Amino acid sequence: MVIRKHLKLVLGLMAFAAHVAAAPVPENGPSSAPPTAPSTAANTQALTKADVDAWLDGLMPYALSRGAVAGGVVVVVKDGQVLTQRGYGYSDVEKRTPVDPENTLFRPGSVSKLFTWTAVMQLVQEGKLDLDADVNTYLDFEIPAYQGKPVTLRNIMTHTSGFEESIRKLISDETKTPAPLDTVLKRWVPNRIFAPGTTPAYSNYATGVAGYIVERVSGMPFDDYIDQRILMPLGMTHSTFRQPLPASLKPLMSQSYQTASGKAMPFEVVEPAPAGSLSASGADMGKFMIAHLANGGPLLSPETAKTMHTTFLDMIPPLNRMALGFYEQNQNGYRIIGHNGGTQRFFTYLWLLIDQNVGVYISLNSVGKDGAPSAIHNALITGFMDRYFPGTPKDGTVDAKTAAVHARMMAGHYIASRRSDSSFMRTGAFASQTAVTVGPDGGLLIPNFKTPGGEPRAWKEIAPFVWREVGGKQRLAAKVVDGKVQRFSIDAGSAAVVFEPAPWHANAAWLNPAMMFAVIVLLLTALSWPAAAIARRVYRAPLALTGRARLRYHLVRGVAVLVLFVCAGWLFIFSAMMQQGFTAINGKYDWLVILLQAAGLVGFIGFLGLALWNAWSAWTQGRWASRLWSIALLLAAGITLWAATTFGLLSYGLNY
Repeated sequence: MVIRKHLKLVLGLMAFAAHVAAAPVPENGPSSAPPTAPSTAANTQALTKADVDAWLDGLMPYALSRGAVAGGVVVVVKDGQVLTQRGYGYSDVEKRTPVDPENTLFRPGSVSKLFTWTAVMQLVQEGKLDLDADVNTYLDFEIPAYQGKPVTLRNIMTHTSGFEESIRKLISDETKTPAPLDTVLKRWVPNRIFAPGTTPAYSNYATGVAGYIVERVSGMPFDDYIDQRILMPLGMTHSTFRQPLPASLKPLMSQSYQTASGKAMPFEVVEPAPAGSLSASGADMGKFMIAHLANGGPLLSPETAKTMHTTFLDMIPPLNRMALGFYEQNQNGYRIIGHNGGTQRFFTYLWLLIDQNVGVYISLNSVGKDGAPSAIHNALITGFMDRYFPGTPKDGTVDAKTAAVHARMMAGHYIASRRSDSSFMRTGAFASQTAVTVGPDGGLLIPNFKTPGGEPRAWKEIAPFVWREVGGKQRLAAKVVDGKVQRFSIDAGSAAVVFEPAPWHANAAWLNPAMMFAVIVLLLTALSWPAAAIARRVYRAPLALTGRARLRYHLVRGVAVLVLFVCAGWLFIFSAMMQQGFTAINGKYDWLVILLQAAGLVGFIGFLGLALWNAWSAWTQGRWASRLWSIALLLAAGITLWAATTFGLLSYGLNY
């Protein structure tokens, strides 16, 4: 749910590289103030139905075919009316059922959050909610304060509540009816890893809390509230948050696919429903866009709508900011707010050009290949803006000497703020660190941040600690305090996530080569056990050790094998999660996780103890060769235990 491509579904889930590589390329000028729209260029195309239809019909069929995407829908609204709504490809490949923008339902994923935020603002408008009150005021369970500060709805709507990532049972293909919302939220309250209001860290769990507050304060179930207060007033008759779908809408639901040539996949159930359970037709989403563009329409008062659209949290100027529920997505000098969304197989984006009274919506029903949904989203909004609302950024310059100094300050390894932190899923953040290096021209190179074509993005400094993508539109900026980089982000995702320097104890610059050394030592130690046994058998030579020395010999090698098996087991778990998605994440391998957690405690800690015993013995009565190897073994054991602790592999439990 806005789990961009599910961020590789686990390891990438906490690494923002996939998100920023995939997202459309917003930009504005060098100031964090709202951009001023440029004067209309002579070559600007008129935004008419005929022209948009012709342009879309040239783009979308090829894009879907090239990306192996089965079908999609695009809606453009202007001045309170639907300018065009187009269906492309198939909602059911086997039956050859074309996408109907009026009737075919797609899953907008986290675009659903805009409905939840609208519901919150309705209750704020009525004086029933206070954006700055402790959310515990409205709950029947407690969310503990962090560093003495409570979570507020303003924190939740700006994704600064400070929760760690929570993905278990987020989405499921197996569950037919989700658990009640209160049960979902009370099952496990994720740990807080940031003080509220300080750090963007996107949270589906927090959005679920907001929906539950709507439910409790309004006195009606969340689904009923959305039906009565948002969908019915807008005439959104082909939309629902309900799971499973009502009988009247079920025949209209698009199938979803891995690729257009694959088999249809099951309907996805989202447990924290307010975060992403919406099913809606393109035409209905056009009605929702029109309402927000019309200063709230029948949903919100103009004052409340303006507050929602223009109250920004500015974390790293001059990058795009977070409004109350909307991402700022400025481009070509025009003010844009929006939101994106992804389930496992539906991928969606919604953009509102507030000042031009124009909205654009796209939803796709397949994962496709080579990151196709992201590339299509990017091509759509970039092409749309360059065709109908063109503009050229006015960048400054930084002298080469200063730029080189700033680039060297940025060089290093970083971890994303959106991450799991208290479980084995911490591996995702610490094993997939984002490396920032200095390019040959003195600019920045970040291999993890790739263009839609798969090439690494290079960055040129255009203002102190602000860089522009070479040949592109995205900006990267850093917050620097006392000469040290505190965090950085880029326009595509600065509203929802930042990157902070990896702590020294987990920095991949030294930890990765150290782990490689440890693995080699472990492998040699483990292999020496059967190799020596075979040699003794061949040459009929008995093991020349007795008593405690013999026991130590076998224990060291046996536990080395155990540690290798534990490491292999964790690699299997993460590989299964990446390959099988939420089927594996939601508990298929719980038995193995518990086994690995127990075996890891014995193996990682036991191996260090045995290595110490072995080193003491070697240095008191061994030869130099055995002494040197005992040091290598001790280092390997220490590194292994260090890495296991850093990656959360010594934690116990199934909350993640």
